[in-house]
Amino acid sequence: MVSTTSYLERFNYQLAGPEQGRKWIFLHGLMGYGSNWRKIISQMPTERTLTFDQRGHGRSWKPLTGYSSEDYADDLFLIAQELGWSNFILVGHSMGGRNALSFAHKYPELVSKLVIEDIGPDSSPKAFDDYQNLLKSVPTPFKSKLAAKEFFLNQWPKLGVVHENAITLGQYLYSNLEDKSGDQVDWRFSKEAILASVELGRVKNAWKELSDLMIPALIIRGENSKELSKDVFKKMLAINSMLSGIEITNAGHWVHAEKSKDFVQAILEFANR
Repeated sequence: MVSTTSYLERFNYQLAGPEQGRKWIFLHGLMGYGSNWRKIISQMPTERTLTFDQRGHGRSWKPLTGYSSEDYADDLFLIAQELGWSNFILVGHSMGGRNALSFAHKYPELVSKLVIEDIGPDSSPKAFDDYQNLLKSVPTPFKSKLAAKEFFLNQWPKLGVVHENAITLGQYLYSNLEDKSGDQVDWRFSKEAILASVELGRVKNAWKELSDLMIPALIIRGENSKELSKDVFKKMLAINSMLSGIEITNAGHWVHAEKSKDFVQAILEFANR
């Protein structure tokens, strides 16, 4: 008997734009969800776009295992197959950039162009402890959304857990809270999935995947980013002639959120080359 089970049904996703438009898929960063891209999608009305909460995130399925970059890439492959998308532009921010690179390396025939936003290919064993401390610093569950909002407005910036854009990160974390049963407000993502994604996603470097790329790729860096240093950015551009880069001024790690118009202009110019 042929299975009629839809793989896409496991995910919370959004399709936008005309069906005949050029196809784009956007992958959010760690602890994010598909709607993080809404400001970008709204500025691309003639393009056909797919955004979705990746496994373990948002309102998508949260399996107990399977949080390497390759696992995320395989999810995207099955989603693209189900949609019948055989050629698209792939954009990924932070963890989503790592996952996008993994996908483009594994399934290059499906990707016409690749955009990696503000993440490098270096391994980072220290990242696991950093994110564990980050999650521990937020006293979930909260009694209400108001209590959570007051925490991120008044207490969070003073904790010193992060040193770049604490207010922006606080807003990002707050957006990841939702009402749960029992009058509690807690994460919409799985904490276990987040930590597994960090541990498995940053345990090895991805320089080989980057140097092996045979499709045009754009590396976007925020001028003030602490995640992707200028030295690593330059090294990335020098390793493969298929890579080009742009540095967005007055932006940190969340380039697409902080400078959305500049971001859209950059990716459209790249796509139109």
